[in-house]
Amino acid sequence: MNRVGSSVWRRFSSSTSSPTFVVKPAPAKARHHVQIPDTSFPHGYSLTGVHCGVKKNPSVLDLTVILSTSSKPASAAACFTRNAFKAAPVLVSQDVLEKSAGRARAIVTNSGCANAVTGKQGLEDAWAMVKATDALLPQRTKSEANKDIHDTFVMSTGVIGQNLPISKILSGISSLVPSSLGSDFAAWERAAKGFMTTDTFPKLRARTFNLGGRMFRMAGMDKGAGMIHPDMCPPTNPGQLHATLLGCILTDAAVSPQALQSALTHAVDRSFNSISVDGDMSTNDTIVVLANGAAAGETKEIEEHDPLFPAFRDELTSFAAELAQLVVRDGEGATKFVTVSVEGASTFTDAHRVASKISTSALVKTALYGEDANWGRILAATGSVPLSAPIDPYRVNVTFVPADGSTPLPVLVHGEPEQVDEVRAKEILSAEDFEIKVDLGLGSESAQYWTCDFSYEYVRINGDYRS
Repeated sequence: MNRVGSSVWRRFSSSTSSPTFVVKPAPAKARHHVQIPDTSFPHGYSLTGVHCGVKKNPSVLDLTVILSTSSKPASAAACFTRNAFKAAPVLVSQDVLEKSAGRARAIVTNSGCANAVTGKQGLEDAWAMVKATDALLPQRTKSEANKDIHDTFVMSTGVIGQNLPISKILSGISSLVPSSLGSDFAAWERAAKGFMTTDTFPKLRARTFNLGGRMFRMAGMDKGAGMIHPDMCPPTNPGQLHATLLGCILTDAAVSPQALQSALTHAVDRSFNSISVDGDMSTNDTIVVLANGAAAGETKEIEEHDPLFPAFRDELTSFAAELAQLVVRDGEGATKFVTVSVEGASTFTDAHRVASKISTSALVKTALYGEDANWGRILAATGSVPLSAPIDPYRVNVTFVPADGSTPLPVLVHGEPEQVDEVRAKEILSAEDFEIKVDLGLGSESAQYWTCDFSYEYVRINGDYRS
């Protein structure tokens, strides 16, 4: 059988004149990796990415270390996968967050091996990575010292069910000296590259923002291209079950641990928990935020009741959404970036559930790849979701919205099908970016999801992922 690299496939058919199907290549994605001015990165962080030997190719980075260099431990918050088979680094990082009362100073990440479903050895290896990175930090004062408290979050990504080459990783961590870490764009770029598995570009962003008349900075990196359908929550909220998504966001603003966790939980529901490449939740999904206050001077930490808190929460949410969208744009084999907007729902949860169902439907996603305006599949997905209020089919509208600002194309209006201009529909769906808008006509709540199509390349990548 021909591999996907061929440009043309022939459909199986009893007809001797069976049609052919052109395999579309994924658009170039390197353009999403951009140079960022050094002045945009938050103060008080030193970081790098190195090759330690998890991956065979010595030119590929596979270990990232991030240190907060401020005088006090940073406020920390995190959201973790709800998967029942939580990887060892997830369990260890949850423990670090709980016992430190939301204070930390470092993050260590390896790529190439997920350290998931690895039993007791996996936990020992994850703790070894934490302790080795702790050793790079200034020693806590006697009043702060506690053998049960650690300063480092640990994350891993790669193949599930294999043990880490822990001696190589520990050697890589211990070999780092202050001069090998940095705070300029090159250092941040190396750190982002150390996260990558099947990613085609390092996902790195930074911005400045104003709170109370003072300028702060926020930067972050994440990774992910496959096994992407996160459903993360704080460690105290196990919730229900829903290539891995890992990410970290660092800021030099001063925010208390409780307020930071509240802001992150809000942000994750509207960003990382609102993306899907293939509908599969990883064992390792983790998002960590550190706020070290390095640019806050003597200003008190923002609390949840503070008037500045909503502005910080919304800034974090917007930034998290920007990072999350990069994962979808780099979806394995993806040729489309599609925004699924659900409006007119009774609750945010209802809107989010419908958007999720549409975004994960294999029939919808294959139609997106074929640039086929098969809106019946969108309705079928919408109608299969149990909601707090029943859907009235005669209130529902479905519209394809082009990204270039040109006229949208309604295909269903108040439950009645429109006479669809198939040429116009093809024109919209042939673009890399567009939106599917569904109005349920039930209320005022809305939610968005970001998804991509299913292509032949996705099958090829995941058919031989371990080889």
